[in-house]
Amino acid sequence: MPKFELFGMASCPYTQEMREFLEWRGEEFVEYDVENDAGARARMLQLSNGQRTVPVLIEDGKLQQIGWQGRGCVVGGV
Repeated sequence: MPKFELFGMASCPYTQEMREFLEWRGEEFVEYDVENDAGARARMLQLSNGQRTVPVLIEDGKLQQIGWQGRGCVVGGV
């Protein structure tokens, strides 16, 4: 399994920026769209202690970052 997991939304420009940063660094990662995947959204909320802001970056199963450069998008729905 890749070292990094990226939880985000296709509609969030900050998710796109974090994805591009990880790609630029040559990092392997798995990306989850929490807008369309309820299971991924539930896991993100668990890992982020209920924070609803994306992007969320997980490294080796641990929370590393919420948002991108001080910005993020709020996930709606339940």
